[in-house]
Amino acid sequence: MVSPKFLGLAVTASLTSGSPVRFPAGFHLSIREDRPFNASLPNVTIFATGGTIAGSASSSDQTTGYQAGALGVDVLIDAVPQLWNVSNVRGVQVANVGSEGITPEILLNLTHQVQRELDSPFCQGVVITHGTDTLEESSFFLDLTVRSEKPVVFVGAMRPATAISADGPINLLEAVTLAADPEARGRGTMIVLNDRISNAFYTTKTNANALDTFKAVEQGFLGFFIDIKPIFYFAPVLPLNKPYFDVVNATSLPQVDILYGYQGLNPTLASAAVASGAKGLVLAGMGAGGWTTPGEKAIDEVVKNNGTAVVYSRRTMDGYVEPTGSIGYGGGFLNPQKARIMLQLALYAGYQNAQMKTLFEFDG
Repeated sequence: MVSPKFLGLAVTASLTSGSPVRFPAGFHLSIREDRPFNASLPNVTIFATGGTIAGSASSSDQTTGYQAGALGVDVLIDAVPQLWNVSNVRGVQVANVGSEGITPEILLNLTHQVQRELDSPFCQGVVITHGTDTLEESSFFLDLTVRSEKPVVFVGAMRPATAISADGPINLLEAVTLAADPEARGRGTMIVLNDRISNAFYTTKTNANALDTFKAVEQGFLGFFIDIKPIFYFAPVLPLNKPYFDVVNATSLPQVDILYGYQGLNPTLASAAVASGAKGLVLAGMGAGGWTTPGEKAIDEVVKNNGTAVVYSRRTMDGYVEPTGSIGYGGGFLNPQKARIMLQLALYAGYQNAQMKTLFEFDG
């Protein structure tokens, strides 16, 4: 149950704050003095980045047009006193923005902090609160860049904290419970919303408004919750050919842009993207990666003249994009936004043609 104190703070934030509250990177909020450490419980760290789960609106029936990232991690923790029944929680405010404001720099900072926390023998798992609009990108990024058997759980909400039926508190409680559960080890980065547990590698946001938006339609869920208890369908398993990229020393990533396919698409957008600094392009193609004939000629030119790496993906929600031949790489099962993350990391790691083919065109 959401505490009255929390609702008061949330409404105050919505009325008095003109912009999302931002905290410096690495800002820590420790366990409160009125919450004694319980040695019998696991330790879970919550990394907060903002989003709808920390959002505030002017009325309880407003579920759109609210201010994302209005509330700090301490308020989110205070809203769910049941958290202290399952773990010793600690909050870290990495950012406080709508997820469209997440940058490569924020992602790298988040990855570095999460890895350091998981390397500690005193931490049993971590939770990242995040806006849902780009949650699938950030969770995919950490799935590829964090190396640990301990649980990493992303959680968000589809309704702001001030809504009459906000989903954030129960989602957060389930996420922390999952991160504290030994059965969650060895499963890669996971996503928790709407009583479902899903794998970050394949899961995508399928609906702009509905609570049950996060799905991997072809690959399915990992498990679900009953009475806040996680129930898994399978033993720990990871996606085939999932790579790991070491970004411990990274401070920036190569620019990769996404071009959208449509009838009569503008072929000059490819060269314009490269001229603006793109080292790679992901094509959200029609059907199974289709591109127009003039568009293909433009892609050939940027590859030959600039050495631009090109990955063919698809604008449809699901499907497999096969290898394209001598120019570019087939994106396999990756949607455009995930293919972009993968290509950024591959370019950062210095992958050459053969490595790129192995990475993107693996078919089991």
